[in-house]
Amino acid sequence: MASVPSLASTVQQRLADGLSAALPDAASADPLLRRSDRADFQANGILALAKQLKGNPRELATKVVEAIPANDVLKEIEVSGPGFLNITVTDAAIIDTLAARAADARLGVPFNESAGTTVIDYAQPNVAKEMHVGHLRSAVIGAAMVEILEFTGETVVRRHHIGDWGTQFGMLIQYLIEHPHELDHSSGAEVSGEEAMSNLNRLYKASRALFDSDEEFKTRARARVVDLQAGDEETLALWQRFVDESKIYFYSVFDKLDMDIRDGDVVGESGYNDMLVETCRILEESGVAVRSEGALCVFFDDVKGPDGNPVPLIVQKSDGGFGYAATDLSAIRDRVQNLKATSLLYVVDARQSLHFKMVFETARRAGWLNDEVKAVQLAFGTVLGKDGKPFKTREGETVRLVDLLDEAIDRASAVVREKAQDLTEAEIAERGAQVGIGAVKYADLSTSAARDYKFDLDQMVSLNGDTSVYLQYAYARIQSILRKAGDAKPAAHRELALAPSERALGLHLDGFGELIAETAAEYAPHKLAAYLYQLASQYTTFYSECPVLKADTPEQVENRLFLCDLTARTLHQGMALLGIRTPERL
Repeated sequence: MASVPSLASTVQQRLADGLSAALPDAASADPLLRRSDRADFQANGILALAKQLKGNPRELATKVVEAIPANDVLKEIEVSGPGFLNITVTDAAIIDTLAARAADARLGVPFNESAGTTVIDYAQPNVAKEMHVGHLRSAVIGAAMVEILEFTGETVVRRHHIGDWGTQFGMLIQYLIEHPHELDHSSGAEVSGEEAMSNLNRLYKASRALFDSDEEFKTRARARVVDLQAGDEETLALWQRFVDESKIYFYSVFDKLDMDIRDGDVVGESGYNDMLVETCRILEESGVAVRSEGALCVFFDDVKGPDGNPVPLIVQKSDGGFGYAATDLSAIRDRVQNLKATSLLYVVDARQSLHFKMVFETARRAGWLNDEVKAVQLAFGTVLGKDGKPFKTREGETVRLVDLLDEAIDRASAVVREKAQDLTEAEIAERGAQVGIGAVKYADLSTSAARDYKFDLDQMVSLNGDTSVYLQYAYARIQSILRKAGDAKPAAHRELALAPSERALGLHLDGFGELIAETAAEYAPHKLAAYLYQLASQYTTFYSECPVLKADTPEQVENRLFLCDLTARTLHQGMALLGIRTPERL
């Protein structure tokens, strides 16, 4: 496994060498290289440098160009405008760097030299409650970040902080004690997620109705919360039944989302109960938190309510109960001290930003977070309906996640069936699920997480435009070409002249490693989605302008098959990092 320096980094190095040869005082100046539509690259760092050295930028630029020794990478450097450098690389250099990428299982993508341990908190459904469209983004964005960070060499610990604690369990458990068969299953066979959820739904509604209408039941339910918090064995055993039943349901939804959720990674709110008292003690003794009207609070200069009074983070309520803050702070202690995290990444709705800002600042004051250990909220926006309002059913209910996924699979299966030439019904069903779930994930991941996005299934499963279906068809088309190539095999030919669309495709393929590093560093999966869409678009242009199997010479056929093959491998790797399948035939 060898990481391959990109052409951009090679060109950058040659320019830096030229700069320091021509201008010894400017040895550390940055050439400011970027891709350009005028040439392969443009460097505009000499403008700033000329200002600094009080020189003429065009003259300086000419000096730098003259100081670069002849080499096999740079074909032409032209000084343009007020002192920009337009740089064209040789065709051979493009093919050489791509051949080096193709020879490596990781496509030449380097490991991050400063990799550490990241704990990612994502996919956090609530026990005994149905997952709705609002749960989609945390799961999809979090799962993509797990894959992307692991690919860069980061050690990733997944955490699913499920809502499995709180006063509502008193009501549920008490109802189950009084109606002991409500969670029984109809048969000994394996229970479906749908059956588990309908059991829980029915019980939740019935217990809620009783709680709201029957004062005596309400009193018994509240006493049951006290038993639960005190760790009473019978109460805990019944609580565990709710957790187990919910997990049957959660796992069925994550399975449909083609996501790998492991039991050991599910550590709910309850997982930190034993730490809460100590967390409060440490915060109070260190002076980070203070008692105010009986509650244990942390105050901030910049967090005030509408009345101008400070709004504290309440770690322990005046009645002795603990809020989310105590649990979240205990989780930070656990993740830093026991899991040895260097980064904590929380994939949580943007509406909780203030809460997490206060929690992270409290953890910093307590010394759990510092320059070596950082916490970041990857905040995401809301899923909207086609009308641009928060996504609801016609009845105004929140949309069930399962219904959405099923509908996406149905729509995608229709698209696959229409285009399928030689697929069996079983293959159409399998591809329909891969295309439908891919469409949902891609629509989410191709939007910057912080922005709201419209959930529009017609658009998502369209073959045209920025959709995963477009990418999947590009991949399948390449596989079809490779199958039809017969004896011709992909091979790099550095002696061949490249057509403009071959060069554009090659230069884009060469940027994959740098793009992955940027995506990981910024926690920005939408940048990877944008790269892959551009890759498929450039491939489409190449395919329409450059005959592959009917190219002029056997060498040109091999070279174009080589470009096809590397494009397919890059698409496959990139899509896998987003959690999206690339079927070989569509």
